[in-house]
Amino acid sequence: MHYQDDMQSLNLPPCDILTRTEGSRVLIFDACRGKYVALTPEEWVRQHFVGYLIHHRGYPGGLIANEVELRLGNKRVRCDSVVYDRRLRPRMIIEYKSPEVALTRSVFDQISAYNHMLHAPWLVISNGLRHICCKVDYDKKAWDFVAAIPEYETIVE
Repeated sequence: MHYQDDMQSLNLPPCDILTRTEGSRVLIFDACRGKYVALTPEEWVRQHFVGYLIHHRGYPGGLIANEVELRLGNKRVRCDSVVYDRRLRPRMIIEYKSPEVALTRSVFDQISAYNHMLHAPWLVISNGLRHICCKVDYDKKAWDFVAAIPEYETIVE
């Protein structure tokens, strides 16, 4: 059985997805973490989006980290993905949602809270169907929304 057939088609180019079962659990391979993880609709979006970044936008796979733990006060949170430059400075934070979840202001509030610690110049939210990307203008304290996900070399200049 192909588990991909059960998952929603996304507004992203197709990519190679590895899945397997362990007992009743379906797992998907996350190359960034180097292990199989539970296949959820959000994870489906993450793996396709990371594949898009690597194969279509020139992002080095070794500079993308998934499930990056941060501390907000005494609360621990996890960024879905962080893209780094070659000096390991955060350049982009990405927050994924399941395809049925609307990309609302509250999703941007969530990623903005993470960015208070990382100070990345790029923020992206995606539910696999819609992708919203902005460049943070720290001087103006504003977000400049862009029409497309930038190529890697654009976010590290």
